[in-house]
Amino acid sequence: MLSHLPGEPNMSCDVMRQVKQIHGYTLRNGIDHTKILIEKLLQIPNLHYAHMVLHHSPKPTLFLYNKLIQAYSSHPPHQLQCFSLYSQMRLLGFPPNQHTFNFLFSTCTSLSSSSLGQVLHTHFIKSGFEPDLFAATALLDMYAKVGSLEMARQVFDEISVRGVPTWNAMMAGYTRFGNMKGALELFRLMPSRNVVSWTTMICGYSHNKQYGEALGLFLRMEQEKEIVPNEVTLASILPACANLGALEIGQRVEAYARKNGFFKNLYVSNAVLEMYAKCGKIGVAWRVFNEIGSLRNLCSCNSMIMGLAIHGHCCKALELFYLMLGEGISPDDVTFVGLLLACTHGGMVEKGRHLFKSMTTSFHIIPKLEHYGCMVDLLGRAGRLREAYEVIQSMPMTPDSVIWGALLGACSFHGNVELAEIAAESLFVLEPWNPGNYVILSNIYASAGHWNGVAKIRKMMKGSQITKSAGHSFIEEGGQLHKFIVEDRSHPKSNEIFALLDGVYEMIKLSKSAFECHLDLV
Repeated sequence: MLSHLPGEPNMSCDVMRQVKQIHGYTLRNGIDHTKILIEKLLQIPNLHYAHMVLHHSPKPTLFLYNKLIQAYSSHPPHQLQCFSLYSQMRLLGFPPNQHTFNFLFSTCTSLSSSSLGQVLHTHFIKSGFEPDLFAATALLDMYAKVGSLEMARQVFDEISVRGVPTWNAMMAGYTRFGNMKGALELFRLMPSRNVVSWTTMICGYSHNKQYGEALGLFLRMEQEKEIVPNEVTLASILPACANLGALEIGQRVEAYARKNGFFKNLYVSNAVLEMYAKCGKIGVAWRVFNEIGSLRNLCSCNSMIMGLAIHGHCCKALELFYLMLGEGISPDDVTFVGLLLACTHGGMVEKGRHLFKSMTTSFHIIPKLEHYGCMVDLLGRAGRLREAYEVIQSMPMTPDSVIWGALLGACSFHGNVELAEIAAESLFVLEPWNPGNYVILSNIYASAGHWNGVAKIRKMMKGSQITKSAGHSFIEEGGQLHKFIVEDRSHPKSNEIFALLDGVYEMIKLSKSAFECHLDLV
């Protein structure tokens, strides 16, 4: 008996009975109701039955093949059936059209199959019809999303008249794989831009941790009167505000989101929560967390746990974890990073050990580098440096610079020269360009009175031409973020800034002199 595919929703018995009655009537009376039957079956949906009806139809059409290919393409478990149908229609002499290829390219994207995409591309070229902009853009988008950026760019360059979606698809491909330079080049060349264009770039910068560039572009976007940010724009810029500590801009984004009804979007409300949590506004973050209420998900809980952990509310972070479990929300690897950080900042070594062990025993989560790094940091801060080193030696993966950096930092705090040398040697291999590791080891030697070690480090830095780069700071003022270093004169208003500083210094000197005179009189 023909029935729906496993995994699809159970259909209404009455509706299916009606469909079978119509089908039986058409077979007995030689009437072709294929189009009606297939459209009805796709609404239920019962793709298997619809496929069989089309296969036995006396007069199948390209329209019906496209309808069924489209239906299969939107059902991930059965997407390969698209290509079976495509082969069947070609064997029966039905030439594909632009719509056919649109659906098939979309399927290749979902399957992340570059090889299938290239085969279809060949068929697309040989199809005999003039490809329209939609089909060409779908082809470009497919290559971009599966990582074949050279092929995507080739298709892009061959399109004589490009629409904004075509430019956006190519930019999105570049941003997805970290080529922000290529994306920016296209962005600047675009004859016109829409909100998707701006959002694609902002999201790309945030995704690639170039938060300053993301924020700068968002501030430029605000000046474009015809461009109105949407919920995707807000969910992309808020992480940049969170990581830069741009609280004032983040608050302005939140106000805009609430005014325009975007705060109801869980991605936006979660991003607002994360922004306040990372900026240290834990009370406000907790209010937002409660406001999200029953809609909150694992991302909401993780952001709140991480914020509580980083800002010293260690017990509260653990309480939230158990509350989360009580609500039926299962933790993931990010949850445990937050929990281990809470134990680190709270000095709860045994609790941290227990949680680390429970990852595998209770939740079947395999620890990653981040979790081992947290354990090394937890033990190191508690002065258990030998145990921290043993954790590194027991790791199933190669330790990275963060792991060794955590051990070196702990050795600096507790003055352990032996393990500091081991950690530093590994860091010199992993980060030969990083002056910070040399400086920390040199300071450890100096604290221990090992002046020969200090001289050796200085010689190594001089021989490798390693110099300590100047640190920089950010200051937020008037809705803008300004970056500066010591004695920085690059700011356009630097003369005014230094004139004001000189005035402040003079006021301090006068106040000091007046205070000293007052003491003399007394």
